[in-house]
Amino acid sequence: MTKTSSLPALSEAAVVLTDSQRAEVALLAEDLARAASGVLDSPAWLAAARAAAVRLPGELRAAIRDFRYDAGPEGALLVRNLPVPADLPATPTRLGSVQRTATTAAGAIAMVLLQLGEVVAYRSEKSGALVQDVVPVAGQEGQQSNAGSVRLQMHTENAFHRNRPDYLGLLCLRGDPTGDARLCTASVRRALPLLSGEARRTLSEERFMTEAPPSFGGSGSVPPPVHAILRGAPDDPDVLVDFNATHALDDGGRRAMDELAAAFEATTHALALTAGDLAVVDNRLVVHGRSPYTPRYDGTDRWLHRVYAVADYRRSRADRQAAGSVLD
Repeated sequence: MTKTSSLPALSEAAVVLTDSQRAEVALLAEDLARAASGVLDSPAWLAAARAAAVRLPGELRAAIRDFRYDAGPEGALLVRNLPVPADLPATPTRLGSVQRTATTAAGAIAMVLLQLGEVVAYRSEKSGALVQDVVPVAGQEGQQSNAGSVRLQMHTENAFHRNRPDYLGLLCLRGDPTGDARLCTASVRRALPLLSGEARRTLSEERFMTEAPPSFGGSGSVPPPVHAILRGAPDDPDVLVDFNATHALDDGGRRAMDELAAAFEATTHALALTAGDLAVVDNRLVVHGRSPYTPRYDGTDRWLHRVYAVADYRRSRADRQAAGSVLD
């Protein structure tokens, strides 16, 4: 997928850290790497990360605060020149790869996401790690997952889950050497004016179901709940859809989904992330995916860190054992 609209690219509105600001973030992240013995998922490390996050450079904190108040028409924030190690190890190749020990890059993405809410993970996904690796894995090429390399269909992150994340952060440690892998984003705020009145009405009705993936116990005996795709204010709705896993219950719903897919296609941004780029997506307003690419599996492939955040931490308390950060 390529950018098909004449809208300004996300990169044109990026927050670009100066080298001195990058050094400030690096110092905070290096301190975090030593906090709580460097055990990234521990409550003590998260407490240290919250304290460090309020010391991020003022201009960066202001940009994040503005984005939290209103994600704008694109629903995504791009921060460039964040610190990532120059001497990276080989890109991981193992299925389910995560970060358990704090690093500069892990600290940087965690601090930014903690300015938007509280970071969370899911017990059935990537073993409940808060900082996850997004890397291609041999044998998974055709999967609709972060380990695949075919075109990843546009979707709301964890659309099936009642406590899906409000924000998704993707920090690039190593760009795709082929240049083909691109993060694709599309905002419902841009797509909505392209929809017919009939499609808007249909998408706002509970005529759709979204399946959970097998890792979350999908395809079970209990059908998923019926839901609307456009939710909330009719003139500025949230969107809830996964074009690989959401199914309409009738022909009218299928036609409306096709119209929505075309509207997203017409308003999609496609961005090749490079080392130090952090893309933050408002998961309530934006669907995202990835263009297809051909991994090499030689240690030089694309490598991202992924972190989730929720704005209302209390909302998910029933799904978090012992008040921890991992959701069932």
